[in-house]
Amino acid sequence: MTTYIEAGKQALAEAMRADPRIVALGEDLGRGGVFGQYRGLQQEFGPDRIIDTPISESTIMGASVGMALAGQIPVVELRFSDFALCAVDEIVNQAAKARFMFGGQAKVPCVIRQPTGMWRSSAAQHSQSLEAWWTHIPGLVVITPSTPADNYALLKAAIACGDPVVYSEHKDLWPLEGEVPAGHRVEIGKARVAREGRDATIVTWSKTVHVALKAAEAAAAKGVEIEVVDLRTLWPWDRDAVFASVAKTGRLLVAHEAVQVAGFGGEIAATVAEHCDDALKAPVRRLGAPRIPIAYSPPLEDQARVTAEQMVAAVVAMTNARRGARA
Repeated sequence: MTTYIEAGKQALAEAMRADPRIVALGEDLGRGGVFGQYRGLQQEFGPDRIIDTPISESTIMGASVGMALAGQIPVVELRFSDFALCAVDEIVNQAAKARFMFGGQAKVPCVIRQPTGMWRSSAAQHSQSLEAWWTHIPGLVVITPSTPADNYALLKAAIACGDPVVYSEHKDLWPLEGEVPAGHRVEIGKARVAREGRDATIVTWSKTVHVALKAAEAAAAKGVEIEVVDLRTLWPWDRDAVFASVAKTGRLLVAHEAVQVAGFGGEIAATVAEHCDDALKAPVRRLGAPRIPIAYSPPLEDQARVTAEQMVAAVVAMTNARRGARA
């Protein structure tokens, strides 16, 4: 068994051994990184490839864009997804647009690691899930692995992608253990069915996959079989897998930890409503966090969580609703 954090470290180490162009840079990487996801790598690869940087996300990201344009493949560590906001110009106006603005003559192959989500009372400036921001930007690939095996395979796929990738690893998944098959590979843009079901589909990603699986188990006790689809990547996202599941179940709930308002769930819900109308037995529903800052206090933090109980209630309401009625 391998933890989620160790699977990512293993993927990076294997990629660096195979390709001398790959480097990692960020704050305190020589000490292992803030969560230990780089522990031991500077000892193996040296400070020229596991690079400690100043405390300046715009500098880290700007240097990475230059390195990528010059032929290297930087893996950029931004510590928390919230801190990526200090490097928005470099990510959005430089990395994402370079291939287009240079007519395909230049590209920025880099992986922008952004640990995301709520974790141990980290409060409003260290707990956000901002994946919808990045899916909005043409030129960026957005990846959200939920298991150790996928963290291993998708980090390797991101490094090999050739485009800038926003790579969101949920902080609460670091200790999660799972099997990582040797040579495990996952294609960017391919979802997986984490649980089969016949009555309703929950589409989700990252840590919320595990909440959905808990909900599916609870719903089964009520005689409702939920199919859970783990998107794995948000851009590109696997529309065919979602359409196929909705065609089977006739009901869709999209759930995510991020704020529901303008969340990526809205894109999925609208696309399914546009393309699967004949298959739907009830209106599409969404679950996301309320539009509030995430508090330090655990009871207040819990007010921002999407729970398995909420998912079960939403699915049961859909299964009881008639087509055209409000679920």
